[in-house]
Amino acid sequence: MATKRFDPRKLMELAVDVMVRSTQEPRGDGKASPLVGAVLWNDGVTDTASRSELRDGDHAEFTLLERKHRSDKLDDAVLFSTLEPCAPGARKHPKLSCAERIVLARIKEIWVGVEDPDPTVDRKGIKYLQDSGVKVHIFDRDLQERIRATNRKFIAQAEVRAAAAREGGGKQPASLSEFEGPQRGATLGDLDAAALKEYRATFDKGTRTVAEFHRRLAKQGLLVEQKGKFVPTGFGTLLFGKQPRELLPQAGLLGTITYEDGREEPRDFVGPAIEAPDQAIAWLKDKLPNPITRTSAKRKEVRETFYELLREGIVNALVHRDYAIKGAKCQLIASPHKVVVMSPGAPVEPITMKQLEAFDAPMLSRNPVMHFVFGKMKLAEERGLGLRSMRERASAAGLPLPSYTYKGPYVVLTMYPDAASVTADVSDNKALTELSAAERVGWAWLVTRERATSPEYQEALELPNRTALNHLKRMTELGLLRRVGAGRATYYEVVRP
Repeated sequence: MATKRFDPRKLMELAVDVMVRSTQEPRGDGKASPLVGAVLWNDGVTDTASRSELRDGDHAEFTLLERKHRSDKLDDAVLFSTLEPCAPGARKHPKLSCAERIVLARIKEIWVGVEDPDPTVDRKGIKYLQDSGVKVHIFDRDLQERIRATNRKFIAQAEVRAAAAREGGGKQPASLSEFEGPQRGATLGDLDAAALKEYRATFDKGTRTVAEFHRRLAKQGLLVEQKGKFVPTGFGTLLFGKQPRELLPQAGLLGTITYEDGREEPRDFVGPAIEAPDQAIAWLKDKLPNPITRTSAKRKEVRETFYELLREGIVNALVHRDYAIKGAKCQLIASPHKVVVMSPGAPVEPITMKQLEAFDAPMLSRNPVMHFVFGKMKLAEERGLGLRSMRERASAAGLPLPSYTYKGPYVVLTMYPDAASVTADVSDNKALTELSAAERVGWAWLVTRERATSPEYQEALELPNRTALNHLKRMTELGLLRRVGAGRATYYEVVRP
């Protein structure tokens, strides 16, 4: 079919629609086949294919590239696939993997729905494409959730195969990090017994003995067998080490509170990473003032929501940081009016800062081993739902919306404990000093949302129409707001530092 323009969202949606047409080929081993949809966009013309559309077992990408377009030149084509293309080595010789076929077709751009947890693929397909010069994007998060829901049975079986592979029962999953291997110099005695006990309590069965528990940790990539005995991996050391910085200097979370009189109070959280978020939150609650609100009940609600969101931010910083940057550590910098969380490393490719700034980054983890453990402890939403809901919950509680920026080499999360703190702290935005007292009250309301119209601002602040328009005009001139649209469709976007 022909299209007038290249619209990635519509093509992603088309791939998801095609996915459900996949045919389950007959299998005697009980193994579920994935439902996959693929879309090829080539100079304004699209074509589609689904798993087993023409022949049982044929991958959607193979059907599209080799059966439908084998004789076509695809140098400028763009491919969309709901599942990560299979990686080199995933197909039995002499078959080529889909990732190899994409590169041979000279396709230079692909959009991938979700990563394939099967140990024969498991991010290797994406990595092979990136290493071969193919630009990789990830589907929007809402579409990812549809893909995962449709492929629930396949994903569950694939995750079991991945766990067996980690234990040595099959093909090993892709190595995405040096920290998946044994940590040099580490022994089981270097792990914190209390932290391990707490983690062990999250399992309902299969860990009655220490040996069973160690085997479970090995499945999860936290231990590895070496010379007949288990030793911690790098991730096992980071997560559960008594003093992980003795072996990995980049480990830990460095905290600093700067008080209004200029005093600084440092505290470093250098034990098991799994304990750092709760320890940091307890420290800040004890040191920082309560938020400013009209009632004690509202104050309690705002305080609890703020610290819940901040804990999620700290978890994200620890889980998603780039531990290969050995000269940088996660940092927590607080004052009575602002808290900043700094995480070393740009977002893992192909996630962009633009997506992170919009709190709409798709699901892809740099350190899936750490992400799994934090999720098991209910400290992180493994599928990324925590990030998506952070702004929604902040807005519902009347809190200023959190913001992400990049100040190399750190991804920086900035949060304010209450609306009044935004105008009290002008270190990030000198334009705030130009606002009148009434305009500052208006700004404190605006930062609790993404955008607002003039009537909404007028009603919330109980202002005359002309005064409300003057406020919005003034804040637009100062670069605090961005005016979008015209006439009745006009609205104002909050510009965050």
